[in-house]
Amino acid sequence: MFEEFLGLPAHPLITHSAVVLIPLLAVLAAVYALAPRTRAATTWAVLGLAVVAPLATLAARQSGIAFKEGRFSSASGQLGERIAEHESFGTPLTLVVAGLGLAALGLVYVTRGDRFGRPVVLAASALTVVLAVAAGYYVARAGHSGAVAVWAD
Repeated sequence: MFEEFLGLPAHPLITHSAVVLIPLLAVLAAVYALAPRTRAATTWAVLGLAVVAPLATLAARQSGIAFKEGRFSSASGQLGERIAEHESFGTPLTLVVAGLGLAALGLVYVTRGDRFGRPVVLAASALTVVLAVAAGYYVARAGHSGAVAVWAD
């Protein structure tokens, strides 16, 4: 399922959705956490991205595994090292984005109404911002290492 799409390798195609959705989730979740006045305008976007971005990340990771097994299982030397470096970011990125998605959903939940006190909202906001920064870091590292694996001489 994750190996090809219309005869093309699926990984480069699927990866672009994650490369777009992860930074969008990170930025909007951080804005939601840090700028309470924007919450009414960003709630639905944060909720949607909190679900879709982790799924896109998981699909990118699974397609990457299939891509490596199907075309690069015997890669060695410098190419093998570049692929291994790129692959090393897959699991941390997937976990951080899943955590960010859950944190963003939790933040939206705790900011709705006055059911929770300020300390809970501040803790959820802080967690969301930390995970947003981590997601930005890992998506940049994964993207850069993938580009280097493909395009560097």
